[in-house]
Amino acid sequence: MTVRRWLRRAGAVALLAGVGACAGQAQDAPPRVVLETAMGDITVEVYADRAPASAGSFLAFVDAGLYEGATFYRTVRRDNDRGAPVIEVIQGGLAGDEEPLPPVPHESTQDTGLRHTDGALSLARAAPGSASGAAFFICVGDQPALDFGGARNADGLGFAAIGRVVDGMDVVRAIHAQPADAPTDFAYFEGQLLTEPVRIIGARRLK
Repeated sequence: MTVRRWLRRAGAVALLAGVGACAGQAQDAPPRVVLETAMGDITVEVYADRAPASAGSFLAFVDAGLYEGATFYRTVRRDNDRGAPVIEVIQGGLAGDEEPLPPVPHESTQDTGLRHTDGALSLARAAPGSASGAAFFICVGDQPALDFGGARNADGLGFAAIGRVVDGMDVVRAIHAQPADAPTDFAYFEGQLLTEPVRIIGARRLK
């Protein structure tokens, strides 16, 4: 690991701790983040007061510049989804198995009161407690199967919603409709990986 990368990682960990420490304080308005992509900007509102660990991880990635050069790389649609119930989302974040920040405890929609409605921003996960800002997704249409008690996860705990798109759903839907025939070693992902991943040029908080 280079010195520069170590400093970036250390700084991101400090930012994550800082977000968690202040999450209980009253805020005038939720922070907003602009994801600048090669297909246009997506602005999201992030609810760090309601999902402090999960939203805090996403904001730490933003503040550390870790999304620069990341991509939206997966589209899940009715015509290619192999899970049940069928969902529609786009997924983005860091490529490969890179995990510059540790995972956070799972915060279910039952705990936060947030829901996977149209435009919801949420963290991808495998087992509960494995999520971080390294992989996130945006809902296209309402997706109640992703909430606590939904049938998409065998464990019934759902995913951790952390915010919502407030501007740029046209960009989200355009990414969702992109061709997806990139090769994969996992049969479950066949037909879901974008032929040309959409680059995230940068991510920044709005002042």
